[in-house]
Amino acid sequence: MEHLSGSLEKILFSNEDNGFAVAKLNKRKQDREGVTIVGNFASIKPGETINCKGHWKHHPKFGKQFIVENYTLSTPKDLIGIQRYLESGLIKGIGPTYANRIVEVFGLDTLEVIDKTPERLLEVDGIGPKRIEIIEKHWDQNISMREVIIFLRSHGIGPSLAQKIYKKFQDKAIDVIKANPYTLAKSMFGVGFKTIDKIAKSLGIEKNHPMRVLAGIEYVLKELSNSGHTCYPEELLLNETKERLEIEYHDLNTAILTLEEENVIVREEVLEDNIPILMVWIKYLYIAEKGINAHLKRINNHSVNFRHIDVEKAILWSQDLQKIRFAKEQIEALSDSLGNKIHIITGGPGTGKSTLTKAILSIHLKLTENILLAAPTGKAAKRLSQITRNRASTIHSLLEYDFTTGKFKRGKDNPLPCDLIIIDEASMIDTLLMFCLLKAIPSHARVIIIGDIDQLPSIGPGNVLHEIIATQLISTSRLKQIFRQGKGSMISLSAHNINKGLFPILQKPKKGADFLFFEHKETENILSTIIDLNVNQIPQAYNLAPLHDIQILSPMRKGIIGIDNLNQQLQHILNPRTEGIEHFGHRFKVGDKVMQIRNNYSKKVFNGDVGFIDSIDVEEKQIHIHFNTNLITYEYTDMDEIRLAYSVSIHKYQGSEAPCIIIPIHTSHFKLLQRNLLYTAITRGKRLVILVGDKKAIAIAIQNNDVKKRYTSLSYFISTN
Repeated sequence: MEHLSGSLEKILFSNEDNGFAVAKLNKRKQDREGVTIVGNFASIKPGETINCKGHWKHHPKFGKQFIVENYTLSTPKDLIGIQRYLESGLIKGIGPTYANRIVEVFGLDTLEVIDKTPERLLEVDGIGPKRIEIIEKHWDQNISMREVIIFLRSHGIGPSLAQKIYKKFQDKAIDVIKANPYTLAKSMFGVGFKTIDKIAKSLGIEKNHPMRVLAGIEYVLKELSNSGHTCYPEELLLNETKERLEIEYHDLNTAILTLEEENVIVREEVLEDNIPILMVWIKYLYIAEKGINAHLKRINNHSVNFRHIDVEKAILWSQDLQKIRFAKEQIEALSDSLGNKIHIITGGPGTGKSTLTKAILSIHLKLTENILLAAPTGKAAKRLSQITRNRASTIHSLLEYDFTTGKFKRGKDNPLPCDLIIIDEASMIDTLLMFCLLKAIPSHARVIIIGDIDQLPSIGPGNVLHEIIATQLISTSRLKQIFRQGKGSMISLSAHNINKGLFPILQKPKKGADFLFFEHKETENILSTIIDLNVNQIPQAYNLAPLHDIQILSPMRKGIIGIDNLNQQLQHILNPRTEGIEHFGHRFKVGDKVMQIRNNYSKKVFNGDVGFIDSIDVEEKQIHIHFNTNLITYEYTDMDEIRLAYSVSIHKYQGSEAPCIIIPIHTSHFKLLQRNLLYTAITRGKRLVILVGDKKAIAIAIQNNDVKKRYTSLSYFISTN
């Protein structure tokens, strides 16, 4: 093995996720071209001195390179190296401008001044006490963080994830990992069991170690909840865990009993098709399912606060107010809404849900001012406000998240101030959110739940709306007649036909049509057509803006017409800026359309929210993103919560609408071609829906009505308790 030492001149390429980097190294001051070094480096910065061990290799394209197998770092000793080191963005608060000024004042003593007497930085023009405080804090953090990064690199973890781990545990990170690496999988978003398993293995933790087995069962249950299950049959859980962890049943049986004793999981027998099955829940999901049942019954069994309504007169008055005549099923739905404590209204697009919402609201406004309107997403809440001309909130903001406790402020002891609450887009509400919402609704309140059970179920665990309706114990109206069908409009009709298992009428492109089909069998042609529609045809023909008015919904992430490639292609065309940052394999630039992919209560940004990157601060290592009217700041290490959103999944776009929806559909999507997926995608379009692809794929989707089973016990609890 050969040795090579020198000053890092320039980072030519780096991947923050896995630490792979290509850099230019100067062995001596008189070197002009330098040496190219290649390897996995933990957060190296220009100006540092690197001592490498490795071997030389000739690359057919890039020439002679030194492949680094091991290395150590030391701080730079010359003025140019020190300045490059500070310019690199390593220390928050020091960018190129301040780096130059600091080195001019302190010369070769610069790093010692920052380390031992940072107050002397006041001697530098433009630096005040506040900036010194920032520099001092991040200088100390950098020393600790470098130790963590190097430690984790030795266990196969890249710098980007290492920085995230350091941010969570600070200088205790190494101790936490050594004590129990599986703590990371429990307490950190985006850190999977498989990643932690690699660390554990390198630390000498055996496959059947109780620590690993206990964490493995929890991991599998959480993975299953991410697939929509609130619980899982114990026998299937054992098989699943055995396969993933590659261990024996004996270890699993012991571990399951331990987790039950420690109150981490719940085991209980339930009836499925009159057959007793032993189910296993993560404790909080068991509490949530039981809680939904308890709170539904609590509210339903209590009387309202306001005076009696003459239903017949109220319906006639509401018809006069809206200057329409309700259909028979609408009158029945409105009558049931006014006569029950809890009432559910479900139906597809154009069936009059909005008309009924306005009628219910207008009648109750004559009885009380204490009315709340809520929806699971910001866009759904905004749409509800537009429909009713009254303020609507997201469920999260209504419940008021408390950052000190990590829980909602509103609940049983601090209920919502309402006599009536109308909840829209309820098919999107998962088990945990529905539990938290119902818990906060006072017993005297009337609850109107509105949603479309033929859409995809919630992203989170459960299938709440469907489960409640299936019990037939909560008053429900199902709307079937289509009303919102303008002349020549085919969006609603096509959606309903698909929902019935009928092939829609596929219109060729023509002026005024709102449901179009562009037929292509090759994925390359589908891709080029989608790009041309988005960039040229639709903006010109319909006067719609590509970024704000057009949304592409794809069933899959991978492939030529998958979400990832569509995002890359459209980003390149619609946002041709060259400057940006790389994070977890994604490139982000100012002006990019992005989506939040998890709830972040501290930022008040939620799963599925779409925004635009306003600015990137390289010195502060921050990105500023506009979500509606709010400008939200993200640290670089938070960017695993963000994805490009020129194209997004159909699931992620539930509850949102766009003037134009474009849907690639091809037989390569075979695994995800389902009727409710296509139905949900089409119902997201307000003015124009375009399918691009193959008729055979459309037929496969329509014929496939076998919705993937979600194991839940909500309907069982409602029916039996």
